[in-house]
Amino acid sequence: MTAMTLEASAPDYAAIKSKQNAAWASGDYAKIGTTLQIVGESLAESMDLKPGSSVLDVAAGNGNATLAFARRWCNVTSTDYVDALLARGRARAEAEALSVTYRVADAERLPFDAGEFDAVVSTFGVMFAPNQTMAASELLRVCRAGGAIGMANWTPDGFIGQVFKTLGKHVAPPQGVKSPALWGTDDWIRQTFGPHARRIDIDNKMFVFRYRSSDHFMDVFRNFYGPIHKAFLALDAAGQAALADDLRATIARFNTATDGSMRVPSAYAEIVVAKA
Repeated sequence: MTAMTLEASAPDYAAIKSKQNAAWASGDYAKIGTTLQIVGESLAESMDLKPGSSVLDVAAGNGNATLAFARRWCNVTSTDYVDALLARGRARAEAEALSVTYRVADAERLPFDAGEFDAVVSTFGVMFAPNQTMAASELLRVCRAGGAIGMANWTPDGFIGQVFKTLGKHVAPPQGVKSPALWGTDDWIRQTFGPHARRIDIDNKMFVFRYRSSDHFMDVFRNFYGPIHKAFLALDAAGQAALADDLRATIARFNTATDGSMRVPSAYAEIVVAKA
C-alpha cells in the first residue's frame, strides 16, 4: 500500500471532531449528565487522592467528576471541547462555592505540560475521542510519574454500549473510527496503559438508569442527548420510527422494572491506572 493510499484511507479526525462537537452541543446534555453524578463520586472515592492534589478532568462535560474531586479539596482544572458544557459545569461549581479552573481543550491535544497533574480523570468523556491512541497518549503525557489516571467507561455489552450499537445500525459511524466502548474492555485498557503503569485496577460497576417509563427515557434522550438527538435528525420519518422501535427493544432487553417504569442497569468499567 502506498503512502498516498494510506493517507487517503486514514480517518479525517478534524472533520469527525467537528461533527462530534456539533452533536454534543446539540440538545442539552447537562440534563442527562447531572443524573450520572454518583459515578464521579465513586471514582473520586476509589482514587482516594490527597487534598490539594492537582486534577485534570478531560472531556468533563457538565462537570460530574470535576465537582466530585473539588468537593474533596483537590485543585481541579475542568476541560471540554464544547464550551457550552463547561459553562453548565461552571454554574454548578459556583452554586456550591467550589473553586475550579475551566478551559476549552481537545482531549487529543491537551494544552498542558508533560507531568503537570497529579491525577487525570474522565467519566464517560475521553472514550468518545475519535483518535483513541492519541487521546490515551495525552492522558499519560500530562499525568506526572507516580500519579494516577482514573476513568469511567461504558462497556460494549452493557446497556449504553448496546444503545450505540443500535444507533450504528441506522446511522453509519465515521469510517475508520473504532467503537468508543473499547475503553470499557480490560484487554484494550491493559494493552494501551499497561506499558506505562505500575498497576491497573478495573472494577466492573453498574449505573442504573431510572425513568418514569421507557417512553420517558426516549423523550429525554431524543431531545437532550446529542448523539441520539442528531441520529433522529439524520433520518426520514420511516427511519426515525425504525430507530425508535429498535431503541425501545434495547431498553426492554435490560429493563428490570415490572411496574411500567424503567430501571435499567448499565455496565461500566471504573479504571484506576497507577502511572509508573
